[in-house]
Amino acid sequence: MDGHHAERLLKRMFEAAIDVAQPALRIPAFLPAPPRGRTVVIGAGKASAAMARAVESRWPGELSGLVVTRYGYRVPCERIEIVEAAHPVPDENGLRAAQRVMSMVAGLTEDDLVICLISGGGSALLPLPADGLTLPLKQEINRALLVSGATISEMNCVRRHLSAIKGGRLAAACYPARVLNLIISDVPADAATDVASGPTVPDPTTCSDALAVLRRHDVPVPPTILDLLERGGRETLKPGDARMSRIETRFIATPQMALEAAACCARAAGIDAHILGDAIEGEAREAGIVMAGVARQVALRAQPFDAPCVLLSGGETTVSVKGQGRGGRNVEFLLSLGVALNGTPGVFALAGDTDGVDGQEDIAGALLRPDTLQRARDLGISPRERLADNDGHGFFQALGDSLVTGPTLTNVNDFRAIYIDRRFP
Repeated sequence: MDGHHAERLLKRMFEAAIDVAQPALRIPAFLPAPPRGRTVVIGAGKASAAMARAVESRWPGELSGLVVTRYGYRVPCERIEIVEAAHPVPDENGLRAAQRVMSMVAGLTEDDLVICLISGGGSALLPLPADGLTLPLKQEINRALLVSGATISEMNCVRRHLSAIKGGRLAAACYPARVLNLIISDVPADAATDVASGPTVPDPTTCSDALAVLRRHDVPVPPTILDLLERGGRETLKPGDARMSRIETRFIATPQMALEAAACCARAAGIDAHILGDAIEGEAREAGIVMAGVARQVALRAQPFDAPCVLLSGGETTVSVKGQGRGGRNVEFLLSLGVALNGTPGVFALAGDTDGVDGQEDIAGALLRPDTLQRARDLGISPRERLADNDGHGFFQALGDSLVTGPTLTNVNDFRAIYIDRRFP
């Protein structure tokens, strides 16, 4: 397969991963019968507006509600209000929306139904600081966590314990109404507590756990937050709490589902596909080095698979930001992979976030070719220096290899595909 066809295959697999997780395709099979009372739709995330439209188009009875999505991710709805707010650092729009959501579910009865639409990004999009905290304090901690190298589970543990809406608190506000959580997962192991920091599910972690995360990653902690966590007076809702008794949670799309769709796409093109894992974590650049070793073993030794083949993986890596560049975990992974491969013949790769945003820019990811490093050097660009500066976006943009999708209206975490064309001497 020549380079042009390899790149087209990688892009088709990425598109297949996104397409299979579209709310319009996934939502209808999970909708219940209308209740005797009211139906209220709430939610947050990059896919929440598209999810709301899918619910609204299939719902036979009375319906109202409000969901929050990222700026630019709005889709038209008639009965459900769509609010846009900031991600990954929360803003006032998100704060006001969170307050309105809490008011909207107050006073519901056991005859009512709350359909909660949750997808990745909801942690930032639905901010409601705990008593004694302010939005600027939450923004400060959020920024520090994003560059600390903490895993998504660790970040969300902290977020839950500094919130008045996460960690099951929104579900408690809905009680005694029935709550149906429809979730598009963007987290390793599809942990409901970590998607949008679990506003409508119980949380087994504690304030002590959150404090340990901050200390482990040397995150500067303002005295107000330190005092709140040390006192442990604002714990999240725990499993077994009576207010959690009327909750049903369904995952309508997951990273594994997306990887399987990509694998089917490759096999339809006559290429073997192997899923290495849907929950790979750790430093993005270290994951790149490991994956480069696997790719070279396939190419040189036909182990553990023979070429041509595609190696697929998902999950959410982390980046401990030390430099001043523009990047995200997918381009960090890809640049590290490229440096480690150092022009290995016949190896192409794509890495991207299925929501269309890698890091804080509207760039999903990038493509890596066997000649990528040499083309960079011809332009006077040092791949190793760019990696050290966490400048993945700057590196791939300079080569014209960035992957820009626009809002995908779903979010099933990171997608990584390495195509190995043939063995080389």
